[in-house]
Amino acid sequence: MATVEQLQPDMAPPADAVSDAPLGLRMQGVWKRFGNVVAVKDISFDARCGEVHALLGENGAGKSTLMGIASGNLSFDQGSIEICGQTVDRLSAAQAQRLGLAIVHQHPAVLPDLTVAENLLLAVPAALRTDYANANDWVVAQLHRVGSAVHPKTRLCDVDIAQSQLIELAKALAIDPKILILDEPTAALTADLVDILFRNVRQAAARGAAVIYISHRLQEIRQIADTVTVMRDGEVKGSAPVRDVSDDQILNLIVGRTVTKQFPPKSSGVMSGASVLEVKGLSGADFVDINMSARGGEIVGIAGITGNGQSDFLRSLAGLGNARGAVTLDGKTVPLGNPGAARSAGIIYLSPDRQHEGLFPSLSVRENGTISALSRFANFGVVDRSLERRQMEAQRVDLNIRAASIEQNVATLSGGNQQKTILSRALLAQASLVLAEEPTAGVDVGARAEIYRILRDVASRGTLVVIVSSDIVELEGLCDRVLVFSRGHVVGELSGQDVNEANIGRTMITATTHRKTDQQGRDRSGTTRSWLRMVAAGDYVPSFVLAGLIVLLGLVASGHNIRFVSGFNIEKILFLSAALAFVSFGQMCAVFTGRIDLSVGPLIGLSLVIASFFLNEGAGMGTIIVGVLAVFGVAALVGLTNGTLVRFGNFTSVAATLGVYIIIQGISVLLRPYPDGAISATVMDTIKATIGSIPVVFIVALVLAIILEVGLRYSRWGMSLRAVGSNEKAAAHIGVRTGWTVVGAFIACSLLTALGGMMVVAQLGIGDPNQGIEYTLGSIAAVVLGGASLFGGRGSFMGVLLGAVLIQEVNSSMVFLGLSQAWQYWFIGLLTLIAVAVYSQARSASH
Repeated sequence: MATVEQLQPDMAPPADAVSDAPLGLRMQGVWKRFGNVVAVKDISFDARCGEVHALLGENGAGKSTLMGIASGNLSFDQGSIEICGQTVDRLSAAQAQRLGLAIVHQHPAVLPDLTVAENLLLAVPAALRTDYANANDWVVAQLHRVGSAVHPKTRLCDVDIAQSQLIELAKALAIDPKILILDEPTAALTADLVDILFRNVRQAAARGAAVIYISHRLQEIRQIADTVTVMRDGEVKGSAPVRDVSDDQILNLIVGRTVTKQFPPKSSGVMSGASVLEVKGLSGADFVDINMSARGGEIVGIAGITGNGQSDFLRSLAGLGNARGAVTLDGKTVPLGNPGAARSAGIIYLSPDRQHEGLFPSLSVRENGTISALSRFANFGVVDRSLERRQMEAQRVDLNIRAASIEQNVATLSGGNQQKTILSRALLAQASLVLAEEPTAGVDVGARAEIYRILRDVASRGTLVVIVSSDIVELEGLCDRVLVFSRGHVVGELSGQDVNEANIGRTMITATTHRKTDQQGRDRSGTTRSWLRMVAAGDYVPSFVLAGLIVLLGLVASGHNIRFVSGFNIEKILFLSAALAFVSFGQMCAVFTGRIDLSVGPLIGLSLVIASFFLNEGAGMGTIIVGVLAVFGVAALVGLTNGTLVRFGNFTSVAATLGVYIIIQGISVLLRPYPDGAISATVMDTIKATIGSIPVVFIVALVLAIILEVGLRYSRWGMSLRAVGSNEKAAAHIGVRTGWTVVGAFIACSLLTALGGMMVVAQLGIGDPNQGIEYTLGSIAAVVLGGASLFGGRGSFMGVLLGAVLIQEVNSSMVFLGLSQAWQYWFIGLLTLIAVAVYSQARSASH
């Protein structure tokens, strides 16, 4: 807690304000630097059990950094931390959770490729939750607790921001925390959900938890907090009981200056000759028959409780959602469902999710601001960089974007300055219509006032501005007119003096309109998209598709030549499929983490070479065992090397495994410059053993696929593997050991590759260093055909097995169909391209 000397005189707490409650969190003399930038400077901060402690400050003041340190997501350079009386020198997210600390991040640390249930199960320690048999009921109870009705089997990528925030809250409350940190928890929530949040916060404090509440909304602080601490420029500037300080005192400490009027004056009327928007009978999945008319010079607000169609309506105007009806801008029809056409018509959409939809985090402020206006700076397709820089520098000054230069990486800016950078995009692109959804979400008081000024300036230039906001005060202060949505319909329109908090709220809660279905729109789009949605809904539909293709190809090939289904040919296909499947299972482990292993092919060859020195005719059982252990030992070393280079050496997986690929191939050629070392017939016969026409190794591959699949869905190992590929940073925040998960995935990949290599040993019967190279591309093809996402997080081991079978069936059927070997490559390549196209389009359609 700050000392009295650090406080302004009129914010000093009275002597009787000091609580006798024990400390939940104590941070003393904490420093944190990012390079030469000091983010947190010698901070001391206490949060007591049983109270709600508000932490305020502008974006970039250091609040989230300080709480990132407290939650173990960031390391600190010096100082000390005590959690519930226990001093910790080095704190990880998992350790903080074990000590009873939970955090709700401003940007939800969710795993988009996992289901809601899996997100909760992975985030909550086993001792604090139910077992998997009763997981569904437990998850439903946790969601109900925070007011969420999302189905537990829904993937997080199909959940909106508000529900994601509720799920983040459910994860935190599920561990019954002793310390609960909430970072801007209401940014995406409507009034009804905020009430539920506050109820849970009060209950947590009543149970004795120390609650730390970060917010930019002073009215929330008045409702929920007992104590307030203000930070600025990485330092604590003051702390006191909330009841003892005024809003002006808090605001002055936050911004370091006197804050004047928050909202700029409203317009005196629409501008003649300005852009005109006409919307007639616009309907979509969540809104029906919307009509509106507006023109430049005014700011039109759209109000409504989350989920009543207002967000989908705005996105449809931007071409980001399917809809029917008519939209015209300046007398020209705007094609629906086409974001490119909307952009060409002069429409700019500002997403509420700036981290994922608004910003290009690897690019600079300049590149983010000018990306929609490059044609203005180009001659014959070549951008005039000096003109681009001058224009963006002017925007930086006009909008007060606080960046060292326009070349600074946009990801290093505070939330408010990131939002202003996005607004500069609309100004530079000279938009006719700006659609802004939650334009001040997660933005501090000072930056919010500047954003209001910018939006009013945009409107004053003749541009029409339409905003969706869950903040009624914002709608009242900023908008000239407000349309109120309820159940997908416009239930009221307010203008002039009628635009006030009471009227907006009354219209929202007294609406009696019932939702109507847009049957025509559903009939029009449902037929073409339902199959894509079904494919994207789960990871197993690709397996059914592959099974169908396998049967179809078998019928075609056997119809041309009945010997295709002979026992000998089936045995051969299944044996080769097992070899490829083992390697592909390993590749799948790497792909689940969002990586790829190019070294599997040469590792097959090295396994052959090693086996050729030990598994010879006449070798004793001891020698054979040593040889097998050598094969798998070398494979484990290769996997460890790959994983270490990728995770701890910061190599890309392609660069690391390509280098290892070359090294392994060189070692193989050194050991066996030419094929040599015949494999024992007994060893080969053992590996090739069959039950009827079914190779035993294929049965092993099938059983292994089932075991891996069950582990993937119902074990922490499997969920951690998918979590890392889905969102590695979020996975780390909930305590997943991401580093060792990645390393373990590469070790598993190499071990499974060695298992496949033993199949190739039995197939070839000699140590040939040049065999196995084709397994690199073959394993990737099997993974892709099986429905995996090469970006990580999605896939199925059963799909991989069927992908391997299809590839080997194609190779065999080409011979029986009388086609050349080239057709094997063409057919598999074509299938792979089709699979990538279908799966990617299906998943984007489902979102």
